[in-house]
Amino acid sequence: METAMKPIKRPTMLSATFVKTVNVPGRYGDGRGGLGLSLLVRPGRRSRVAKCWTQSVRIGGKPTSLGLGRYPVVTLALARQKALENAQAIAEGRDPRRRSGHSAPTFAEAADKVMSIHAGNWKPGGRTEDSWRATLRDYILPRLGDMPVDVVTGKDVMAVLQPIWTAKRETAKRVRARIGAVMKWAVAQGHRTDNPAGDALAAALPNNAVRRQHHKALPHAEVGAAVRKVRGSDAYPGAVFAFELLVLTATRSGEIRSAVWDDIDLESAVWTIPAERMKAGLAHRVPLSDRALAVLDQAREELPHGSGTVFPSPTGCVQRNRALATLVRELGIDAVPHGFRSSFRDWAAECTDTPREVCELALAHVNRDRVEAAYRRSDLFERRRALMQQWADYISAQD
Repeated sequence: METAMKPIKRPTMLSATFVKTVNVPGRYGDGRGGLGLSLLVRPGRRSRVAKCWTQSVRIGGKPTSLGLGRYPVVTLALARQKALENAQAIAEGRDPRRRSGHSAPTFAEAADKVMSIHAGNWKPGGRTEDSWRATLRDYILPRLGDMPVDVVTGKDVMAVLQPIWTAKRETAKRVRARIGAVMKWAVAQGHRTDNPAGDALAAALPNNAVRRQHHKALPHAEVGAAVRKVRGSDAYPGAVFAFELLVLTATRSGEIRSAVWDDIDLESAVWTIPAERMKAGLAHRVPLSDRALAVLDQAREELPHGSGTVFPSPTGCVQRNRALATLVRELGIDAVPHGFRSSFRDWAAECTDTPREVCELALAHVNRDRVEAAYRRSDLFERRRALMQQWADYISAQD
């Protein structure tokens, strides 16, 4: 960091010779003209140093640092010329970052373009777009939104990340990745040559890893009581039915909320989830227990199904991302929807003699052992059918 660099005697006005020969890291101000111009010397690779020009100005009353390019591509004379042009623009009430012909979009505009590019790969009813918009709204746009993408610096990105880097590490990682995605788009479009959210930034941030938090889950012996509590509540029936099927099938919330009748064969008691709606991108067959079929029968009778969605919201659309999480929280159930997959897995390990591979397939976990996966082609469907019926019977026995 600059504050840790060795102080040296600074010239009041830079010279071409000094700029060429200086090799001690630090910031060297140019006293000529009072333009706020300075040469920033940083440690580089192989014991060399990197030099770049910056200008400290106030735009709209706000202190701002403008990047003027790297030395030797930008000489001292050229840096002074750029600094003078910027100062003249500010004096005339113009933003030098918006020069005539300046084509770089703002960060907010660039983020919209990046999201539109990736939207086709996001799962229907998934949380990716909602998550992107939430991180943009809450953390990124207040600081970077109005800045042209070519003037965003590592300092700007650091200002976004530092307040949350330790307290909200996973959120901060997503924020950094999304800023990086926008910056990479800007590089690809020719608006800039670097990604200020890249490796150099990561090295500057604290490396105090935090312990990973697992999804809150109930002991399997308490699952039946939770299902009974939800079933007996006055919550919206679509959410009630969706929650019980989520528990009975040990599937994920997004898979339940986006379920459509065309994917369910009630006669064969099979729900086939298409690859595009699965986390691993592979189609998954889910065996339906007797109780799961009963829940689906209730849903078909009591809920509108003109849209084809099994558990539509009151407006007929796919239920919102947090619908089931809100349901269990408001009923005082000390778990999250995803945690019931853990409850199922613990029960299968503790209360049955079901082989591990059957349990993992029931959860649609991908086999990371390439050799084993190459030889095991079956999804062990009938063995999973027996396991899911046992699970449903176990839950019912708790009533």
